[in-house]
Amino acid sequence: MNQSSLSALHTSALTSLPLLARGKVRDNYAVGDDRILMVASDRLSAFDVIMGEPIPGKGVLLTQMALFWFDKLGHICPNHLTGDAPESVVTPAELPQVTGRSMLVKRLKPILVEAVVRGYLAGSGWQEYQASQSVCGVPLPAGLTNAAKLPEPIYTPAAKAEMGDHDENITFERTVEMVGEELATRIRDLSIQIYREAAAIALTKGMIIADTKFEFGLTDDGELVLMDEVLTPDSSRYWPVEGYADALAAGANPPSYDKQFVRDWLEQAKVNGKPWDKTAPAPRLPQEVITKTAAKYREALDRLTA
Repeated sequence: MNQSSLSALHTSALTSLPLLARGKVRDNYAVGDDRILMVASDRLSAFDVIMGEPIPGKGVLLTQMALFWFDKLGHICPNHLTGDAPESVVTPAELPQVTGRSMLVKRLKPILVEAVVRGYLAGSGWQEYQASQSVCGVPLPAGLTNAAKLPEPIYTPAAKAEMGDHDENITFERTVEMVGEELATRIRDLSIQIYREAAAIALTKGMIIADTKFEFGLTDDGELVLMDEVLTPDSSRYWPVEGYADALAAGANPPSYDKQFVRDWLEQAKVNGKPWDKTAPAPRLPQEVITKTAAKYREALDRLTA
């Protein structure tokens, strides 16, 4: 097992279950033919490149946050949780790799559309708006600034890329071509509904969810199910309410609880004296960045569940 320290799990190594796939963060193992054990590692990816250094405790925090949201949002849409304990399907020796950072989920047919919802103008959306006054083909009013709240949340889907490639922003019309009008419409409407409800809950905890992405799958009988992770700092842009107004007035990025801190560091990082070109291998993360990132993930969970 590749562990940089006792508290960090970069890559799980279960031998009692067949490995299905390793994603950027999660290692998925087959449990029979109808369930999957999803183990959230402490890996961190930025710009679709996996960092060499893990963020201690990150996988546990991601899993606890996802479970919090699955519980809060279950009335809107069914999710992939089986209700069974992940610890029940591994050997005693493997428990340290699984406990607290895993979900035992239904095996679904994944829909290869990332359902992105944006409530605020940020990141690549802000850059695109400056060039075209639109985001992913969705026209927006003139005069918006960086981090501005949008008049209404917008749906800007992406096509899931192969491992190591960048997800590609696509139009809603393209998703209709991919999955059919009825399913594409249901995914869009559900995603916006989930985002609205989650954003309202987060605001009561002093946090803004600027944008997020959801993933869905289908059961054998065609039921649409929310899957993978949901509303974690890996899949969402979280801002504390305090500091937001000042950042907005200055046209700056608000302080965040997500990977933006790492992205900002990487944007100015040098490799052999030149700016990093966002291809593997990534620059080595300094301990200060690792520690601060871990603290941001922890604070997001603590605020949410307080």
